[in-house]
Amino acid sequence: MTLERIILASSNKGKVAELQHLLGPAGIEVEPQSGYPVPAVEEDAPTFVENALKKARAAAAASGLPALADDSGLAVDALGGAPGVRSARFAGDTADDQANNRRLLEALADVPEGRRSAAFHCVLVLLRTPDDPTPVICAGLWRGQIALEPAGSGGFGYDPLFLPAGCAGTAAELPPGEKARISHRGQALARLLECLPMANRPA
Repeated sequence: MTLERIILASSNKGKVAELQHLLGPAGIEVEPQSGYPVPAVEEDAPTFVENALKKARAAAAASGLPALADDSGLAVDALGGAPGVRSARFAGDTADDQANNRRLLEALADVPEGRRSAAFHCVLVLLRTPDDPTPVICAGLWRGQIALEPAGSGGFGYDPLFLPAGCAGTAAELPPGEKARISHRGQALARLLECLPMANRPA
């Protein structure tokens, strides 16, 4: 089945833009769920996979389109893997990116540079229908460190604090094309593209 149009189970403008950029070359139009009556999904599962499946099922059922859901987060070793699946709500259920970044810096205030290792995790789930018995599930992992202070104006989420391994600056300082290639979401999407029908694979 060739995919021409899918609904992204997110209204996060950063994620929508990033996935539109990455899936465009495969001839896939990505629509945000904000254009459909998708009910709010409580992301209360303990794993990224389960949360992504819940979001994808809700979006596919409400839109009648194949649905792509992303569940991702930052795991900081010094915090025992937190904020993890609660990354978007680390500073509270209504927190924005700035509040979450402040909360992370506060939590790491006494942790020295050499012990601030972390990794971004991403799980992508593609459902052709709400009851698709064989969902496509792909994951990506991006290792790095947490900076002592934010830097850069690109990206979203914890990007201004995340120093990817092998990079001179934060994720928010990377050119969009490079970030799309090496990030956790970029890695997961590359694996997803390998699983798509041949007609959707970019040359």
